[in-house]
Amino acid sequence: MAEEEDSGGGIPEWVVTFGDMMSLLLTFFIMLVSLSEIKQEEKFQAMVESIKRQLGHTTSTQSMTPGPVRPRNSQIQQVANMGRSKRLDLMKGGDRVKAPQGENRTVRIIRPGERTARGVVLPFADSSDQLTDQAAGLLASLAQDLIGKPQLIEVRGHTTRRPLPEDSPFDDHWELAAARCRATMQHLVDDLGIEPERIRMTSAGPHEPIYTGTDPIQLRQNDRVEVFLLDQTVQGMVGN
Repeated sequence: MAEEEDSGGGIPEWVVTFGDMMSLLLTFFIMLVSLSEIKQEEKFQAMVESIKRQLGHTTSTQSMTPGPVRPRNSQIQQVANMGRSKRLDLMKGGDRVKAPQGENRTVRIIRPGERTARGVVLPFADSSDQLTDQAAGLLASLAQDLIGKPQLIEVRGHTTRRPLPEDSPFDDHWELAAARCRATMQHLVDDLGIEPERIRMTSAGPHEPIYTGTDPIQLRQNDRVEVFLLDQTVQGMVGN
């Protein structure tokens, strides 16, 4: 009589396979957790990109798949590298570039073209050309960026569009804006020691308002003088 098969006490073969699979999954998730807390991200990024180049990932169609890690030859990575190289940190390969916003906290005035520069906006009282204490304090805070530099300094005067009072000593807004520029220039030269040959005075009168609404408090922003560095130097303007 054939011996009956033992039907109890044994472990099915699929349990062993399932246990091995669960062990592998546990190891995989442990690796994911470990990699998510990498302290030296730059070295890890360089290692990943080096492996991708060796495996030919940069020449495959998968190089444009979504994800935070991209090869350096993709258009998205090139744009990121351009933005990174334009930061102010020169010790890490950055370049000084003019931009309306960035890491340079002294950017105060945004103007088109070459006039995006470090500067300050000086408030003036309505219909007055007298430099206020607040404006003098703002100029003093900007002095360290102006003194000892070879660049030209532009002083640009502005006024509101409100008609001048009847007893105003100025014939029109242009004269008021020019008087504000002169008062600012005298403070730069006499009190801060700026060389007068570095200063250029311009006037926009009432034609470059910051605010065009009807709020009287906001309209005070238009009575101002802008002081900012130019790209030209004093020596560069001689002989032109």
